[in-house]
Amino acid sequence: MVIDGECADGGPGVRSVLPLRWIRAMLYAPGGHQPLAMKPRVSFVVISVAVLAGLSGASMAWGHDIITTKITFDREIIRIVHARCATCHREGGSAFSLMTYNEARPWAKAIQEEVLERRMPPWGAVKGFGEFRDDQALTPEQIELIADWVEGGAPEGEPKDLPEPPKWAAPPPAPHGSGQVTVNGDYKLLRPLTLAGIWPRKIAPNASFQVTVELPDGSIQPLLWLQPYQPAYSHPFWFRNPFALPQGTVIRGVPLGTTVDLLPSR
Repeated sequence: MVIDGECADGGPGVRSVLPLRWIRAMLYAPGGHQPLAMKPRVSFVVISVAVLAGLSGASMAWGHDIITTKITFDREIIRIVHARCATCHREGGSAFSLMTYNEARPWAKAIQEEVLERRMPPWGAVKGFGEFRDDQALTPEQIELIADWVEGGAPEGEPKDLPEPPKWAAPPPAPHGSGQVTVNGDYKLLRPLTLAGIWPRKIAPNASFQVTVELPDGSIQPLLWLQPYQPAYSHPFWFRNPFALPQGTVIRGVPLGTTVDLLPSR
């Protein structure tokens, strides 16, 4: 229960997340039914201190969680952070740091929710529909490790298990040349194209659609399945192996009003 308090002078009080029965116990005199507010000797400050103590205790409750898992941050979870999260979630990155246990532990439940919903890392594509060299999506095994760690009390582990922190290098140059092709709706290639990647450009938030190629012989190959894609994290998808698409190939699945760029190899 959240209850707003107000001081006697009309100023703001404190905001409590204590159970209602605790608030009632503090507001009524022992052994009677007269509110403490009617007893001039009792100060609102006493209640404020009690409420703040309750809030402080609530914020630190995770330090006493029952541990029911052998998965630890220092052995398993930090390696996932290094591989899939740390390009953004680090000191000097574009988001708050998750590089230490003390930084990551308050976010444990939120991390679990985000990875189970596949909102983080913000890859935005279905794993296994197309093969990409820069795939940042978590594997099912990594998702299971994170979920089990959180449900098991999110233990820290032993410092001796910590890996060396990654070294941050400049990203490699984009593996494509000039002559990109912008697609809006189904599109038939007028000349051969060696396709290195695909980049969603104009796209609605949470859009989900499949992009495929239909070759002149009638065969279908998957390119990219966006689900759900967030334009705020716009990025190209680089194929593990470029596609050699002959003239007459049809790009299918791009909704009208949406644009994607086909990025040719060098």
